[in-house]
Formats: sequence, C-alpha cells, structure tokens
Amino acid sequence: MATAPHKWWLLIHQIPPKPPYLRTKIAKRLSRLGAVPVKNSVYVLPATEEALEDLEWVRKEVVAGGGEAFVVEGRFVQGLTEAETEMLFRTARDVDYHALANELRPPIAAAKRRKKLDDATRAEITALLDRARKRFDEIVAIDFFSASGREVVAGLLGELATRLTGGAEPKISALDLADYRRRIWVTRQNIHVDRIACAWLIRRFIDPEARFRFVPGKTFEPRQGELRFDMFDAEFTHEGDKCSFEVFVERFGLRDPGLRAIAEIVHDIDLKDGKFGRRDAEGVASVITAIAGSAKDDDDRVARGSALFEDLHKHYARD
Repeated sequence: MATAPHKWWLLIHQIPPKPPYLRTKIAKRLSRLGAVPVKNSVYVLPATEEALEDLEWVRKEVVAGGGEAFVVEGRFVQGLTEAETEMLFRTARDVDYHALANELRPPIAAAKRRKKLDDATRAEITALLDRARKRFDEIVAIDFFSASGREVVAGLLGELATRLTGGAEPKISALDLADYRRRIWVTRQNIHVDRIACAWLIRRFIDPEARFRFVPGKTFEPRQGELRFDMFDAEFTHEGDKCSFEVFVERFGLRDPGLRAIAEIVHDIDLKDGKFGRRDAEGVASVITAIAGSAKDDDDRVARGSALFEDLHKHYARD
C-alpha cells in the first residue's frame, strides 16, 4: 500500500542570536505543536487548518523577536519521501511515549509487590496516574500518524488503574477458536514487529483463512464483525506490560512449543524494556526493520515477516 501524497505546512525561520531565550522558546512551542524538523530552521506539520493557525502564531512570535519566518504549503518531491516524513513524526512521538512508559513501569512494579496499598501510596499513585493520563492525551493529540508507542502506554495506564482500585489480573478461560475463524482482522498501517508477528500467529494458530485490513489509526471506524488488534480500543491489544502478541498467546491458551521464545523476543523489541533480556532480539529486530524498509506494502510485510517467524518457530520448538 503506497503512502498517499500529503500536503504539508513548512515553517522556515531565522532567529537572531539576541534575545538568547527566543530560540529555546520557539523550539519548545514547535515541539508542543508536534512539529518535526527537516532541517535546522525548517519545521513541518500536516496541512490542517489548525496547524496553519498554530504556525502563524509561531511566525508572528519569531518576527516580533526580530527574526524572519515564512509559512509555506508544499509537497516533498525529492530528498524526503512521504513515508520517511511520516516516520519522522512516528519516531518523535515514540520518544514521548517511551519516556512516559518508563515513568509508569516502576510504580506498577511496586504496586504488584504489595498485597494492599496504604492511603499514602494510593494518593501518590492517583496523582501520578492523573498526570500520566494528561500527558498521554497531550501526546495523542499530536500523534498524527499513529506511533506504535500509544498502545504500550495505554496498556500500562490500564494496568496502573487496575492496581489502584485493588483489582488483580483475572483468570481468563481460553477463547474458542471456532468463534474467530474466517474473519477480517484490522490493524494500523505501516505494521512493524508486534503486528507482523500477530498476523503470523493469527493465520498459523487461530484463523488460517484470515484476511487483513490495514487502516489509519486515528480515523478508523470498525465495520460490523471486524476484529481489531494492536491498535487503540482493539479487541486484542496491549494489556499491562504485555505486547499484543503475548495477549493473543495468553487469551487463546496457546501452549505450542516455540511460542514462548517468540513472545519474549517480540516483547523486548516492541516494548524496549529489556524484560526478558533476549540476546537474539537484536538480530530479529534488524531483519524486521529491513523487511519494513523494503516491502512494497503491508501485505508484503506480513508475507515476508511470516516466513521469518515460521522459521523462528521451527527453531525454538526444537529447544
């Protein structure tokens, strides 16, 4: 699936050396808007009316400070592809999501170790959860191209909220495979390791005739009967500190040899928390990145990634 051409707003500016705080102020303002730099003095945003208004205010601030600034509408023709431009936004937002995830993991781990939270700890976690939810909403608002870290943080927020209310992880009966056959499975476009692995798992162990649909994460409205995975509000997605692949394995009660090792590898690559410390994760991550960079579309990523995971499954099943 080729990336459709976008229109972009470009802010091209030159800021004088004095006052010295102006450059920092403008950089922070652009960061809050979700703009990403393509050169030192050139920032880009998707061409929406709201973004145009935001950049016009920034332009006025630069000019009022004695600098020069222009807001330009354009498309990238050479030097930077549409897919590469989108990836700049996803990478920036994943940095934000990763930082927030790292703030949430220690209190979740501490809460897991306690059978009951005292009042002081409960108040501390409540305040942390409120701040984290606010920060999450701020990141989502500028997550224009559905970075993968959104599902990671959403799962951790849900886990922390559960711990705060005193809930424990429910014991789940394995789902009936017959209820999940011959279905359309939907996930976000530009699939990477977790979604590629999930697609392989679905066809290999759950629904051999599964069809996949790859959609924009923010504008998607599910059709009746579709099953979503590894996306916000999906039937199968991150839960707590589990990636979507781990959730599939657990909820379908899959005990097949080899799946545990793959689940640990996918987890370490996707969540970047080093939970399992799999040394082989780095190599698998490199192959997945190569597939994502050279595949012609998401269906091609599924086909080529599935071959990789099939070989890994055969290898680990022998251990």
